[in-house]
Amino acid sequence: MAACFRYIVNDVSAAIDFYTRHLGFKVEMHPAPGFAEISRGDMHLYLTKPSPGVGGGAKMPSGEEQKPGGWNRIHLLVEQLDATIAALKSAGCRFRSDVIQGTGGKQILLEDPSGNLVELFEGNTAAYRAPGSGSKAGRA
Repeated sequence: MAACFRYIVNDVSAAIDFYTRHLGFKVEMHPAPGFAEISRGDMHLYLTKPSPGVGGGAKMPSGEEQKPGGWNRIHLLVEQLDATIAALKSAGCRFRSDVIQGTGGKQILLEDPSGNLVELFEGNTAAYRAPGSGSKAGRA
């Protein structure tokens, strides 16, 4: 089963360009200017522009408009974080944090063109396994 996420973006075309050019996503569909589906492996990301009408970007019943940004994020594993950061910086990409060393590895928060976050993560060792990728032995 694929993991699916929705990001509210200001410009769907700019978001498609960012994710496909810098992070290895591919376009699954782009049926309208305000919506696209892109993927990377089993992860599918729905890019939706806010709209006053119906659909994933519609106003809430309270009248509140959806907007991009915030602190929720997708988490992407990378092989060489420092080299990835250097390439993204040279391409003019924006970061919201510096590299942070954690228990399992190091990470940095990258912003897409609308300010949505992408956490880039490199495990401390080759033995690091992403959550959900290990064997079922020992799990409750």
